[in-house]
Amino acid sequence: MEIILLDRVNGLGDLGDKVEVKSGYARNFLIPKGKATEASKTKIAEFEARRAELEKQQAERLAASERRAEQLNGKVLTIFAKSGNEGKLFGSVGTQHIAAAAEQQGLELSRPEILMPHGAIRELGEYPIDLKLYGDIQSQVLVRVVEAE
Repeated sequence: MEIILLDRVNGLGDLGDKVEVKSGYARNFLIPKGKATEASKTKIAEFEARRAELEKQQAERLAASERRAEQLNGKVLTIFAKSGNEGKLFGSVGTQHIAAAAEQQGLELSRPEILMPHGAIRELGEYPIDLKLYGDIQSQVLVRVVEAE
């Protein structure tokens, strides 16, 4: 199925690109989320009419993400957790805990933006966590997991 991207989609392309994807991916994810539209003649004409508006919105999101990246870069997020004698946690620390710790410090961070390729944190200590904000904008925070009292 041929579609036109209305926003940047990782692994597919940028705003205005015509790409070929599987119909299920387009119908079930891209089109309902507003990230793409079908590449019919009428939809192409509608897109070209709205192109300047969509580019402006994308530029605003990019600028806002750059500001957030500067704000988040190097921040230390402290998470209190219960652990055993050897420093192993009862449970684990995941993206939900990290997002909540950021919110407690007044920082805006959502779960999908947090990259944890090695899985959840299961021991006390300090861990650098990469963040992927909008597009190619990345940042890093330090998550400090300490013993809860």
